[in-house]
Amino acid sequence: MSTEKAEAIVIRQVDFSESSRVVTFFSKEFGKFSALAKGAKRLKGPFDAALDLLSRCRVVFIKKSYGSLNLLTEARLSTRFRPQPAELQRVYGGYYVAELLQGLTEDFDPDPALYDLTVETLDAFAIPDTPSSSTLVRFEILLLREIGLLPNLSECSVCGEPVAVTPKISDGRFNHWVTQGGLLCAACRKEEYSGTAISARAISLMRQLTEDNTAFGSESTQTEIAECHRFALSAITNALGRKPSTLRYIQI
Repeated sequence: MSTEKAEAIVIRQVDFSESSRVVTFFSKEFGKFSALAKGAKRLKGPFDAALDLLSRCRVVFIKKSYGSLNLLTEARLSTRFRPQPAELQRVYGGYYVAELLQGLTEDFDPDPALYDLTVETLDAFAIPDTPSSSTLVRFEILLLREIGLLPNLSECSVCGEPVAVTPKISDGRFNHWVTQGGLLCAACRKEEYSGTAISARAISLMRQLTEDNTAFGSESTQTEIAECHRFALSAITNALGRKPSTLRYIQI
C-alpha cells in the first residue's frame, strides 16, 4: 500500500453504505481510479463539497493492491462545475463528458493531455458565449484521438484513395466503416460495409482539429458539426457496445 496525491475530477459516485460512497476520479497523475470515501454521505462529512460530481479537487488516497478498493483520506475542492444555470445542455454536456471518461478509459492509465482537455471542456461550459455543441463535439473527437480510437481520416480503407483536405470541398462523400476503424470512398461503399455517411468537408474539419487542437472555426456550419458528431458517436458506440445514456438529453 502507498499514499498518493493527485489532481482529479469527480466523474461518478455510488452509494456504498449508509454513510459512505465509492467515488470514481479521473486524475492527471493516475488516470481513472475509484476510492472508498468513508463518511462522504454525512451532512458534515470529512470532504465537504469536494466530491460533488464534476468538481475538480486535490485528493490524497491509499492505493491498495490489485483487486482491493482504494481508500480516500483527503479531498480539497479546487473548482466547482458551474455551467450557466439556465442552459441545461451545458449541465448534461458535463455529465456526457463524465460518462465517456468512465466508459472509455482504463484504470490507472494516466493521460495528462486528456485530463487537460477535460478541464478545458468543463470550464468552457461556464462561459456564456461558448457554443456548447461544438465544444462537446470537439471533446468527442479529441478524446477518440487520445485513447487511440479515432478512425483513419487520411484515406479509404479499401482502395487507399486519399481524402482531400481543401477547406472549400463540398462534394465527395465517404462512409465510416465502423468495425474497421476507417473510411470508405464512394467507389468502395457496399451494403456489407454500411456505416455513417460523412462529407469530405467534415473530414477536413476533423483533421484540422486533431492536428492543431483548435476549436471549430466560425466558418463551420451546424450541419458540419452535426456530421462530425455522428462520425464520432459511431466510433464511441462501437467501443462502448451501446449509445451513451446521457446523450438522450443533448441536442447537437
